[in-house]
Amino acid sequence: MPNKDCVSFTTMVMGLAQNDRFYDALEVFKEMRLVGVKPNEVTLASVISSYSRLDGICNGSMVHALALKAGLEGFILVSTNLIHIYSVDSRLDDAKGIFNDMRERNLITWNVMLNGFSKAGYVDAARDLFEKFPGKDLVSWSTMIGAFVRKDRLDDALVTLREMVCYGFRPNEVLTVDLVSACGRLMNINGGQQLHCISIKIGLDCYVFMQATIIHFYAACKKMELAHLQFELGCKENISSWNALIAGFLTNGMVDLASKAFNSMPNRDVVSWSTIISAYAQNEQSELAFERFQEMLTSGVQPNEITMVSILSAIAQLGSLKHGKWVHDYILDKSIPLNDNLTAGLIDMYAKCGSIKEALELFNQERNRAKSVSPWNAIIFGAAVHGNPETSLRIFSDLENTHLKPNSVTFLGVLTACCHAGLVEQGESYFKCMKQFYNIDPNIKHYGCFLDLLGRAGRLEEAERTIASMPMKADVVIWGTLLAACKTHGNVEIAEKAAVSLEKLEPTHGGGRVLLSNTYADAGRWDEVFLVRNAMLRQGVQKVPGCSDVS
Repeated sequence: MPNKDCVSFTTMVMGLAQNDRFYDALEVFKEMRLVGVKPNEVTLASVISSYSRLDGICNGSMVHALALKAGLEGFILVSTNLIHIYSVDSRLDDAKGIFNDMRERNLITWNVMLNGFSKAGYVDAARDLFEKFPGKDLVSWSTMIGAFVRKDRLDDALVTLREMVCYGFRPNEVLTVDLVSACGRLMNINGGQQLHCISIKIGLDCYVFMQATIIHFYAACKKMELAHLQFELGCKENISSWNALIAGFLTNGMVDLASKAFNSMPNRDVVSWSTIISAYAQNEQSELAFERFQEMLTSGVQPNEITMVSILSAIAQLGSLKHGKWVHDYILDKSIPLNDNLTAGLIDMYAKCGSIKEALELFNQERNRAKSVSPWNAIIFGAAVHGNPETSLRIFSDLENTHLKPNSVTFLGVLTACCHAGLVEQGESYFKCMKQFYNIDPNIKHYGCFLDLLGRAGRLEEAERTIASMPMKADVVIWGTLLAACKTHGNVEIAEKAAVSLEKLEPTHGGGRVLLSNTYADAGRWDEVFLVRNAMLRQGVQKVPGCSDVS
């Protein structure tokens, strides 16, 4: 065009923005400013919207300044988009400031502000605003209910849903699916069944995705007979329903029924294969997992990240470096992107298959590309368990100098490394810094690892005090760890207390009785040995026999 005016520039900016070509829209706006054409409220609204959709360059202050300079901040369209961009930028105070200063607002403005509070997790602020709405549409109700669901405030969500229905609004399929899924996650059988009835009443139950969601819900609530009934009533050609049924069986520990359902499927997709492979891996049926993976490839279905992580886990259990390398070669050959989860799976596989060298090589190739701590955790734990605790701790020191933050799993690997290296003081320091520097509360696994460290060093009184100070109840593993340490160091007094606590938790725990008996034997207290062994015979308590596998 020889001459471009505001209308032509605005049409172009708006058209590009509506077609998700946000960078191009901003370039046209830049040209518009360079040639001195003044934007109108529609131009600026499209520009603000484009900025809000671009990750990494969202700058509310900059576009707000543009609006002020152009004298367009008073237009509802511009102010509403500014509220949106500040919300996207997590600057809710600025968004609220614009909202409060607006002389006039429309329903879209109210909904944008409500959505900002909702997405930021400010549910009470969202509800306060929601109650002041001059009028509400389906978007308003759905946003408020969604805010409650995201915070697991299901009772509030269901009450709001009932109010919504009373006002004559019908929930759509997306909202209903979210609510039913939340009922399953929180095992709210009554709420979920009410929603099931609503979905039937308004005709949503015939939709494929709704059938699968309801099957998932009943399975999550441990009602597999109802999940299976829903499956039987639905369309059996629907892969999603089959996948939901199989996942339900697995959630309830019914691996054989899941396998039977998988074999009966008329068609399978990547979710079907990934679910069954993951199930076999989690149930330590590693050979079956690998067989299914080969069948999947033969069938022509391409694996996804979940499939690959699951099969790597199965191979790690098998300890088969040959199979592991074959899968790694497959990943490279098919140009499957190495994201953090897949990298961590490969590192874990190499470490558990006895090739810490290849695990380290892969980690060093990918460490600078890691967006999360997962690959670091895999190598820290792998090196710690497989004879390289010093390497594990060195890598942890490297991690502390990156932008990534250690998490609970990281410290479990670090404490394991200290345990294997006998670094008691260093382990104690790491245990304390979890909370002090990283605000991570130690869980029972961390305590178990730390107690093992103290026990190996013979610091049994300190271990006993640590158990007494734990924020959670000590379990069988904790007391068993202390008892084993007492046997090693010949501390009969603490061994007796540990054995009593162990017996209270698990009266038939023969291993604990045997450890106590052996502790007495090491101390030459044969009368107590006889009493413990005799009590075991009288009560029918037996030590579970050990086994080994050499392949």
